[in-house]
Amino acid sequence: METFDAIRTVLAVRHFKDTPIPEPIVRQIVEAGHLTASAGNGQPWHFIVVRDKETLRRLGQLAPTGPYIAQAPLAIVVAMDRSPLADSDGSRAIQDMILAAWSQGVGSNWVGFNNLPEVNHLLGIPEGVSVLAILPFGYPAEAVGKGQKKRKPLGEVAYNERWGEPFQ
Repeated sequence: METFDAIRTVLAVRHFKDTPIPEPIVRQIVEAGHLTASAGNGQPWHFIVVRDKETLRRLGQLAPTGPYIAQAPLAIVVAMDRSPLADSDGSRAIQDMILAAWSQGVGSNWVGFNNLPEVNHLLGIPEGVSVLAILPFGYPAEAVGKGQKKRKPLGEVAYNERWGEPFQ
């Protein structure tokens, strides 16, 4: 899938088939996060790949907005060293992983945002490293309406030269 097609068609997926994701695709997803640019090349991220069903179930319990993690065949926990731009860098890595997965037909969604301290204990993440998000991954259980996004008109959010001059 071309990059722009992935951006244009990616949607949040919260229902997954119970089909394992092949190892080369898992590696590509993790590598997409690893290759993401970061401020000053600090690379403050750590990616924990979780496939164990019991751990996925526990992650689903610990993330109030993501009980569906328990149904995913895979999750990647994104943990960050503390640094001034860590959230920005981690967010970029998350989006790259979601797009890399989508380009292979694998859906995902961002769960949590910097409020998952219980996950540290569950996964042995050291103090001083915080969980930014959990990304469940899997093949969509039902057809996802590719490209059917509800967005404001481009002229309402993009401008030429100055605020209020609609981008054409």
